[in-house]
Amino acid sequence: MKLHELRDNEGAARKKKRVARGPGSGKGKTAGRGIKGQKSRSGVALNGYEGGQMPLYRRLPKRGFTKPNAKSFAVVNLGLIEKFIAEGKLDAKAEISEEALVASGLVRRKLDGIRVLAKGEIKSKVTLNVTGASKAAIEAVEKAGGKLTVVAAAAE
Repeated sequence: MKLHELRDNEGAARKKKRVARGPGSGKGKTAGRGIKGQKSRSGVALNGYEGGQMPLYRRLPKRGFTKPNAKSFAVVNLGLIEKFIAEGKLDAKAEISEEALVASGLVRRKLDGIRVLAKGEIKSKVTLNVTGASKAAIEAVEKAGGKLTVVAAAAE
């Protein structure tokens, strides 16, 4: 095989449809847009428009509510804490605070605080000091012989 003999597989590359390039193309003259009217012009987007009928997004009821002052916590699972201790990124003997979790790279940023959840299991005896924790997480840490303290977030 020589360089000039290289070819794409049959049907691998389709030619681009060239619109408005003469009657022979099958998409000449009006380029498949019909004659006149709003949709034949350029720069028209009628998404969600139903010809004057009340659009679907307005016919459906509104649901729910977004709390304007909702707190957003960074979430940490016990299994990950155990993994970081095993890798030597966290010191189980010292108290593990939110700053220590951020410094170790387990959490990118604190947000409104760090909340510990009980996914995974913890075997190390640790002292955790965080903004929030699930009941199951607190039980799991105490079962392993450690202590989990929930501190109220600093007042804004």
